[in-house]
Amino acid sequence: MPRIIFLPNEERCPEGSVVEAKEGDILIEVAQDQGIEIEHACEMSCACTTCHVIVREGFDSLKESDETEDDLLDKAWGLEPNSRLSCQVVVGEEDLVVEIPKYTINQVSEAH
Repeated sequence: MPRIIFLPNEERCPEGSVVEAKEGDILIEVAQDQGIEIEHACEMSCACTTCHVIVREGFDSLKESDETEDDLLDKAWGLEPNSRLSCQVVVGEEDLVVEIPKYTINQVSEAH
């Protein structure tokens, strides 16, 4: 089973976390199941950028992003070459190291 290592984030995951996932799981759902609240203003429908994450390790093991995700990522705060929307990341065979950025462009937190 692949592991997902969430790097420490002051608000979302202060201590960091290491969790096991199954191949085919969606990254944001794995995080939510472990109590790591990643914002998702569009209810995980790939219509905003609030669930933006940076995949520090394991990025090349992921399926490529599609045009819709790429267009949205262009608007994300702190965009990096290894940025993805966590609602679109399907866990593969390899471990992932994930950073949740400090900010989003969301004006209001829905506090899901």
